[in-house]
Amino acid sequence: MITAKNYIGNKPTSEGAKKLISFNPANGKSFTEDFRAATEGEVDAAIGAAMHAFEAYKAKTSNERATFLRAIAQNIEDLGDEMVQRASAETALPEARIKGERGRTCNQLRSFADIIEEGSWVNARIDTALADRAPVPKPDLRKMEVPMGPVAVFGASNFPLAYSTAGGDTASALASGCPVIVKGHESHLGTNDLVTQAVLKAVEETGMPNGVFSMVNGGIDIGQQLAKDERIKAIGFTGSLRGGRALFDTASQRKTPIPVYAEMGSTNPVVFFPDKLKTETEDLAKQLAGSVTLGVGQFCTSPGLLIGLASEELTQFTAILETELSNAAQSTMLNEGIGASYLESVSKVTAAQGVEALAKADTAGKPGCAKVKGSAFIKNPELHHEVFGPFTIVIECEGNEELLRVIQSLEGQLTGSFMATEKDIDQFSKTIEALTDRVGRIICNGVPTGVEVCPSMHHGGPYPASTSGKYTSVGRDAIIRFTRSVAFQSWPDKRLPRELQDANPSQIWRLVNNDWTQNPV
Repeated sequence: MITAKNYIGNKPTSEGAKKLISFNPANGKSFTEDFRAATEGEVDAAIGAAMHAFEAYKAKTSNERATFLRAIAQNIEDLGDEMVQRASAETALPEARIKGERGRTCNQLRSFADIIEEGSWVNARIDTALADRAPVPKPDLRKMEVPMGPVAVFGASNFPLAYSTAGGDTASALASGCPVIVKGHESHLGTNDLVTQAVLKAVEETGMPNGVFSMVNGGIDIGQQLAKDERIKAIGFTGSLRGGRALFDTASQRKTPIPVYAEMGSTNPVVFFPDKLKTETEDLAKQLAGSVTLGVGQFCTSPGLLIGLASEELTQFTAILETELSNAAQSTMLNEGIGASYLESVSKVTAAQGVEALAKADTAGKPGCAKVKGSAFIKNPELHHEVFGPFTIVIECEGNEELLRVIQSLEGQLTGSFMATEKDIDQFSKTIEALTDRVGRIICNGVPTGVEVCPSMHHGGPYPASTSGKYTSVGRDAIIRFTRSVAFQSWPDKRLPRELQDANPSQIWRLVNNDWTQNPV
C-alpha cells in the first residue's frame, strides 16, 4: 500500500506543505495520493539517522549485509503485480519491460550479496615486516577498502527500479557498508514508495540498524541540501548533464569536498566503415532504427550519432533509416517535461545551419532523424549534445581525414560502436583508436543499447558522460565508489580487520608480498 510519506529510517513522515503529484504520462491523469516534499528538518533528520546507523552498520559482517541485500530483493519480488502496474502507469513503460527491470534490480542486489560474501572485493594487500632490512627496517603494512559513510542516491527517470530506489547505486553502497539516503524521483513517486517499504521491511527482518536507509521526496532544493551537508560522504546520480554537474559543483565547493559519481548521458556514436556498410546496408539500417527507438530512445546508451563516409551505400542506409523511423509508431515518453525537452532539442538540431531534417519528430515520442555534413558537425558544438529520445543524426564525412576529425571532435561518451569487417579494422585502426580514447565501452559490430550486469562491464566514460571515467555504475566494481583505502601499519594481528589477519579467517584472495594467495601469512 502506498503511504505517500517520506521515511526517516523506519519512521514515515509528512511534515511539509509542498505537494508533489504523480502523473500517468499515457493519459495525463494524476494519481490520488497526497505526496509531500520533505522539509529541511526531515532531510536533516534522515542524515542524522544515517550517521548514527553507520557505526553499527559498518561493523556488520559481510554475511549479515549479504542477508540484508537478499531480503531486499525478495521483498521487491513479493510486491508482485501492484508494483509492476504502478511503475508501468507512472512511466508509460510496458509491464514486460518493468518485469525485466525488476529481475535486473533483484539480480544486482543478489550479485552484490555474493560479492561481499566472497570478500575479495576489499582488495586486501599485505607486505610483512623486514626488521633486518638495511639501512631502514621495513614495517608491516596491510591495506584494504573500508566504507566511507552515508551516501546520497538520486533516482533516475528512465529506470524506475534498476537505477532508482533500490537500484545499482543503493545496492553497491549498502554492500560496501554505507547507509543510504535516497532522493526519490518525482516521475515515479508511487513506485519509489513501494520499493522503500520493501527495503525497510528487510531492515527490520535482518536486524539492520534503523537509519541505514531513508527516503526523501522533493526537488532541486532537497538535492542541494544533501550535497551540501558535511555528513554526506559520497553521491550516486543518474540523469542529465545539468543535474549531475550542479551536484558535482556543489559537492566540490564544500568545506570537505566529496566524490559525486554522476552518469550524465551520452550521444553514443556509431561509426560505419565502408566495407561493412557495402555488404550489410539494409540490415544495418534496420538494426540501428531498432536501437534508436528502443524504449522510446530513453536510454543513456541510445545511438544519437551515426557516422560514415559519403558513398552510395551511406545514402541508401540513410534512406532506409528514414523510412524505418518515419513508419515507427509514436510512443509516450516518461513524463511531460521529458517530452517537451525532446521536442525542443530536436527543433534546435534541425534548425542548425547545414542540417537536413529527414524523418520528422514533430510530436513527443515520435522517432526522427537528420543529416549533416562532417564539416558542419565539427563547427557546431550544439550538434554534439544528447537528444534524449528516439532521434539520431547521420554524419556524412568527405574522406578518411574528415571522418577522423569528427571522431576527434567528440566529447567523452559512455559508448562508442563501430561496424566493420576485418578489412575495415586494418584500414581504419587509427580512427578506431581515436574512438576508443573517448568512450567507456567500445563495441564492435553491435548497437550500444543494452548494459549487461557483470564484472567486466564498464558503464561510465570520460567527462561529460560521467564525472569520473575511472568508475562504473554497473557491475562488481561499482562498490569501490563508496569506499576508501586504509593502510594499517604495525598493528597487532588480533586487532586487525578479519580480512587482514595472518590466518585469513575469511579465506579471501589477498596480495601477500606480491603473490596472490588464499593461504595464511
